[in-house]
Amino acid sequence: MLKQKARAIALGLLITDLVLTAVSLPVAWELRQGLFRKALPGIFPLPLVPLDQYLLLLFFILPLWGVLLSFAGFYRSHRTMPLGEEIWGTARVALGGTAILVLLIFGLRLEFVSRWFLVIFGFINFMLLSAEKIAVRLLSRGVRARGFNFRTALIVGTGPKAAQFGEFLEAHPHWGFRVVGFLDDDHGGEIGLKGRWPRLGRITDLETVLLNEVIEEVIFLIDKGKLGEYEEALLVTERHGVRAHVSLDIFPHVLARPVLEELDGIPLLTFTTTPSNPVELAAKRAIDLTLSLALFVVTIPVQILAAAAIRLFSGAPVLFRQVRCGLNGRQFTLLKFRTMEPGAEERLAEISHLNEMTGPVFKARRDPRLTASGRVLRRLSIDELPQLWNVIVGDMSLVGPRPPLPEEVSRYEPWQRRRLSMKPGLTCLWQVSGRSELDFDRWMALDLKYIDTWSPMLDLKILLKTVPAVLSGRGAR
Repeated sequence: MLKQKARAIALGLLITDLVLTAVSLPVAWELRQGLFRKALPGIFPLPLVPLDQYLLLLFFILPLWGVLLSFAGFYRSHRTMPLGEEIWGTARVALGGTAILVLLIFGLRLEFVSRWFLVIFGFINFMLLSAEKIAVRLLSRGVRARGFNFRTALIVGTGPKAAQFGEFLEAHPHWGFRVVGFLDDDHGGEIGLKGRWPRLGRITDLETVLLNEVIEEVIFLIDKGKLGEYEEALLVTERHGVRAHVSLDIFPHVLARPVLEELDGIPLLTFTTTPSNPVELAAKRAIDLTLSLALFVVTIPVQILAAAAIRLFSGAPVLFRQVRCGLNGRQFTLLKFRTMEPGAEERLAEISHLNEMTGPVFKARRDPRLTASGRVLRRLSIDELPQLWNVIVGDMSLVGPRPPLPEEVSRYEPWQRRRLSMKPGLTCLWQVSGRSELDFDRWMALDLKYIDTWSPMLDLKILLKTVPAVLSGRGAR
């Protein structure tokens, strides 16, 4: 499929999904106001406000769903995405979008919105999007089953990777790829032993093959030591306007993901272990800014009470400022409500024997430096509310590894420094997995797992788990 055609289809699918999402709102309103209220008057005793007020929610819903749907990967090729993954993706979009919508409604104090309406809306949205994905899948497979919308592929290479790739394409006929044959300079190699596809010649015969066969995709699966030998073959595909793919699995033991970038016209193959999609990262920042501003405003009464308690029982200052390490080790000033006596940092050496953590970090359940008000603030994590300002100014994120002290970083082992490759956050997997009840190595492993598996949905999952984790006070020090 040509890139322009693929983009047009992706845009059409996105528009269809947004239309179905918009339709979900009046459908949910009608069900809640009509059918459910009549059938279950005990559960739904009160009528809803007019529909036109609820339609204003579309100003929040459509941009939010547009971002979530794009992140879910629905608009890549449907040839290679399992149906179960698509259905699970629609569930995550509907659930995640509804959860974020609840937070926005709570932060903006839109009291007219019924909670049951939001539940019904999320369910209807999931059902409509799932039905659309199933319909598109069945239509696409039906078209390919009739011999339409196929892409013919030529494999260049003879090793085990080439053979496995050919079998992989044949095992998924609904993707719409047909292997017409292979080229090699090794008399067939391992791929020739399969006997499934004809050998059409050597690598130098590529131009002749393209002249005599209908080839739409050329896939190079070659050893890293032979990359330079295939430059002329790539130039041949370029002359014929045929799309060429080169396997990037040239360093199989490297964890970092390869990303193709461009620097002033110079193509670069970049290896990175951190998220690199600029759209996703921009959306993460936008969500950070929106939610942190809303939470900062909503928690102002709590912050005022906390400040008053500190001033009354512990005296000034109310805020504690401490230098921490942020993204890639950049230092910034972290803000917290003061929970310890003045000069607490200078007393760390004398109480080091109370440390309950392994590794270069100090955590003690009965830290004698804590004030009476500080113990309460820490148990409820209220002392960390000023860090919302760190999120607003961009030093931190809502979700990310906790920012360490410079002296802790200086004692890191090399593999532990990778946790600095993502912006630090208020909460992360460590916070929702037991916090100080976990040893230091487990803490580091969870942070690296977050970095390696990051997605917007993972951030949402962690945020939702943070609320009960904070209320329980488990592992708080």
